[in-house]
Amino acid sequence: MTTEEHVVLVDRDGHALGTAPKSSVHGRETPLHLAFSSYVFDQEGRVLLTRRADHKITWPGVWTNSCCGHPLPGEALDRAVVRRLSYELGLSVEGADLMLPSFSYRAAMANGIVEHELCPVYRVMVDSPVAPNPEEVGETRWMPWKEFEEGTRNGLLAISPWCKEQVPLLTDLGSDPLTWQPASPAALPAAARP
Repeated sequence: MTTEEHVVLVDRDGHALGTAPKSSVHGRETPLHLAFSSYVFDQEGRVLLTRRADHKITWPGVWTNSCCGHPLPGEALDRAVVRRLSYELGLSVEGADLMLPSFSYRAAMANGIVEHELCPVYRVMVDSPVAPNPEEVGETRWMPWKEFEEGTRNGLLAISPWCKEQVPLLTDLGSDPLTWQPASPAALPAAARP
Protein backbone atom coordinates (compact mmCIF):
# COMPACT_ATOMS: atom_id res chain seq x y z
CA MET A 1 0.00 0.00 0.00
CA THR A 2 1.39 3.40 -0.99
CA THR A 3 0.58 6.58 0.85
CA GLU A 4 -0.20 9.76 -1.00
CA GLU A 5 2.64 12.25 -1.37
CA HIS A 6 2.29 15.43 0.69
CA VAL A 7 3.67 18.91 0.06
CA VAL A 8 4.67 21.62 2.53
CA LEU A 9 2.32 24.61 2.71
CA VAL A 10 4.02 27.95 3.41
CA ASP A 11 3.11 31.54 4.18
CA ARG A 12 4.37 34.53 2.19
CA ASP A 13 7.41 34.80 4.45
CA GLY A 14 8.44 31.20 3.75
CA HIS A 15 7.41 29.64 7.07
CA ALA A 16 5.81 26.20 7.05
CA LEU A 17 2.09 26.13 7.80
CA GLY A 18 1.58 22.37 7.59
CA THR A 19 1.18 19.84 4.81
CA ALA A 20 -1.46 18.84 2.28
CA PRO A 21 -1.86 15.96 -0.18
CA LYS A 22 -0.12 16.83 -3.44
CA SER A 23 -3.29 15.93 -5.36
CA SER A 24 -5.19 18.68 -3.52
CA VAL A 25 -2.85 21.61 -4.15
CA HIS A 26 -3.08 22.13 -7.90
CA GLY A 27 -6.50 23.57 -8.69
CA ARG A 28 -8.23 26.91 -8.99
CA GLU A 29 -7.42 27.86 -5.37
CA THR A 30 -3.87 26.55 -5.14
CA PRO A 31 -2.26 27.46 -1.80
CA LEU A 32 1.34 28.64 -1.71
CA HIS A 33 3.53 25.58 -1.21
CA LEU A 34 7.19 24.60 -1.29
CA ALA A 35 8.70 23.35 -4.55
CA PHE A 36 11.95 23.55 -6.53
CA SER A 37 13.15 24.01 -10.08
CA SER A 38 16.42 22.63 -11.41
CA TYR A 39 18.53 23.30 -14.48
CA VAL A 40 20.78 20.45 -15.56
CA PHE A 41 23.94 21.34 -17.50
CA ASP A 42 26.54 19.24 -19.26
CA GLN A 43 30.26 20.01 -19.38
CA GLU A 44 29.77 22.15 -22.51
CA GLY A 45 27.31 24.42 -20.73
CA ARG A 46 24.27 23.10 -22.56
CA VAL A 47 21.03 23.07 -20.59
CA LEU A 48 18.69 20.07 -20.57
CA LEU A 49 15.14 21.06 -21.50
CA THR A 50 12.18 18.76 -20.94
CA ARG A 51 8.70 18.67 -22.41
CA ARG A 52 6.20 17.86 -19.70
CA ALA A 53 4.23 14.65 -20.23
CA ASP A 54 0.90 15.19 -21.99
CA HIS A 55 -1.12 13.84 -19.04
CA LYS A 56 0.32 16.25 -16.42
CA ILE A 57 -2.31 18.33 -14.59
CA THR A 58 -0.37 21.59 -14.96
CA TRP A 59 1.11 22.73 -18.27
CA PRO A 60 0.89 19.36 -20.05
CA GLY A 61 3.10 19.05 -23.14
CA VAL A 62 4.89 22.36 -22.40
CA TRP A 63 8.68 22.75 -22.66
CA THR A 64 10.38 23.81 -19.45
CA ASN A 65 13.58 23.59 -17.42
CA SER A 66 15.13 20.21 -16.64
CA CYS A 67 13.14 19.11 -13.60
CA CYS A 68 10.68 20.53 -11.09
CA GLY A 69 9.13 18.98 -8.03
CA HIS A 70 8.22 19.18 -4.38
CA PRO A 71 10.25 18.16 -1.34
CA LEU A 72 8.62 15.67 0.97
CA PRO A 73 7.86 17.06 4.46
CA GLY A 74 11.19 17.22 6.30
CA GLU A 75 13.27 16.55 3.16
CA ALA A 76 16.11 18.95 2.31
CA LEU A 77 15.49 20.68 -1.01
CA ASP A 78 18.82 19.68 -2.56
CA ARG A 79 18.06 16.03 -1.71
CA ALA A 80 14.61 16.40 -3.30
CA VAL A 81 16.30 17.66 -6.48
CA VAL A 82 18.60 14.61 -6.55
CA ARG A 83 15.64 12.27 -5.89
CA ARG A 84 13.46 13.74 -8.64
CA LEU A 85 16.29 13.85 -11.20
CA SER A 86 16.75 10.12 -10.66
CA TYR A 87 13.01 9.40 -10.94
CA GLU A 88 12.18 11.71 -13.85
CA LEU A 89 15.37 11.58 -15.92
CA GLY A 90 17.33 8.54 -14.73
CA LEU A 91 20.21 10.79 -13.67
CA SER A 92 22.49 9.88 -10.81
CA VAL A 93 23.92 13.10 -9.39
CA GLU A 94 25.94 13.90 -6.28
CA GLY A 95 24.27 17.17 -5.39
CA ALA A 96 22.68 20.40 -6.52
CA ASP A 97 23.88 24.01 -6.27
CA LEU A 98 21.41 26.57 -4.92
CA MET A 99 21.13 29.52 -7.31
CA LEU A 100 17.91 31.43 -6.57
CA PRO A 101 16.97 30.77 -2.93
CA SER A 102 13.76 32.82 -2.73
CA PHE A 103 12.15 32.53 -6.18
CA SER A 104 8.36 32.43 -6.01
CA TYR A 105 5.64 32.60 -8.64
CA ARG A 106 1.95 32.21 -9.34
CA ALA A 107 0.65 31.26 -12.78
CA ALA A 108 -2.82 30.31 -14.01
CA MET A 109 -3.62 28.08 -16.98
CA ALA A 110 -6.44 28.96 -19.39
CA ASN A 111 -8.65 26.36 -17.67
CA GLY A 112 -8.18 28.09 -14.30
CA ILE A 113 -5.72 25.61 -12.74
CA VAL A 114 -3.08 27.51 -10.78
CA GLU A 115 0.54 26.87 -9.82
CA HIS A 116 1.52 28.86 -6.72
CA GLU A 117 4.95 27.95 -5.43
CA LEU A 118 7.82 29.11 -3.30
CA CYS A 119 10.33 27.56 -5.65
CA PRO A 120 14.11 27.84 -5.03
CA VAL A 121 16.14 27.18 -8.17
CA TYR A 122 19.12 24.82 -8.44
CA ARG A 123 21.91 24.10 -10.93
CA VAL A 124 23.04 20.51 -11.47
CA MET A 125 26.05 19.30 -13.46
CA VAL A 126 25.95 15.90 -15.19
CA ASP A 127 28.10 13.80 -17.48
CA SER A 128 25.77 10.83 -17.90
CA PRO A 129 23.03 10.07 -20.45
CA VAL A 130 19.40 10.91 -19.80
CA ALA A 131 16.73 8.20 -19.49
CA PRO A 132 13.39 10.04 -19.32
CA ASN A 133 10.47 8.54 -17.38
CA PRO A 134 7.43 8.76 -19.70
CA GLU A 135 5.18 9.27 -16.67
CA GLU A 136 6.82 12.66 -16.21
CA VAL A 137 8.66 13.65 -19.40
CA GLY A 138 7.45 13.60 -22.99
CA GLU A 139 10.73 14.61 -24.62
CA THR A 140 14.17 16.04 -23.82
CA ARG A 141 16.55 18.33 -25.66
CA TRP A 142 19.98 19.80 -24.95
CA MET A 143 20.48 23.44 -25.95
CA PRO A 144 23.37 25.88 -25.55
CA TRP A 145 22.49 28.22 -22.67
CA LYS A 146 23.07 31.38 -24.72
CA GLU A 147 20.68 30.15 -27.43
CA PHE A 148 18.10 29.17 -24.82
CA GLU A 149 18.41 32.48 -22.96
CA GLU A 150 18.10 34.52 -26.16
CA GLY A 151 15.14 32.47 -27.41
CA THR A 152 13.40 32.95 -24.09
CA ARG A 153 14.12 36.67 -23.94
CA ASN A 154 12.96 37.24 -27.52
CA GLY A 155 9.81 35.15 -27.12
CA LEU A 156 10.98 32.67 -29.77
CA LEU A 157 10.69 29.69 -27.40
CA ALA A 158 7.38 28.69 -25.86
CA ILE A 159 8.22 27.62 -22.30
CA SER A 160 6.50 27.27 -18.94
CA PRO A 161 5.67 30.52 -17.10
CA TRP A 162 7.99 29.74 -14.16
CA CYS A 163 10.90 29.02 -16.50
CA LYS A 164 10.24 32.28 -18.37
CA GLU A 165 10.53 34.17 -15.05
CA GLN A 166 13.60 32.24 -13.86
CA VAL A 167 15.82 32.57 -16.94
CA PRO A 168 16.43 36.36 -16.66
CA LEU A 169 17.25 35.97 -12.95
CA LEU A 170 19.73 33.20 -13.74
CA THR A 171 21.25 35.25 -16.56
CA ASP A 172 21.86 38.03 -14.04
CA LEU A 173 24.29 35.59 -12.34
CA GLY A 174 26.55 35.69 -15.42
CA SER A 175 26.64 34.63 -19.05
CA ASP A 176 28.31 31.27 -18.34
CA PRO A 177 26.15 28.94 -16.20
CA LEU A 178 29.19 26.85 -15.32
CA THR A 179 30.70 29.81 -13.41
CA TRP A 180 27.59 30.92 -11.49
CA GLN A 181 28.36 31.27 -7.80
CA PRO A 182 25.96 29.27 -5.62
CA ALA A 183 23.89 31.05 -2.98
CA SER A 184 24.18 30.20 0.70
CA PRO A 185 21.62 27.68 2.01
CA ALA A 186 21.11 30.19 4.83
CA ALA A 187 19.30 32.36 2.25
CA LEU A 188 16.57 29.74 1.80
CA PRO A 189 13.15 30.47 3.27
CA ALA A 190 12.70 28.94 6.73
CA ALA A 191 10.48 26.09 5.50
CA ALA A 192 13.17 25.05 3.00
CA ARG A 193 16.09 24.95 5.41
CA PRO A 194 17.23 21.50 6.51
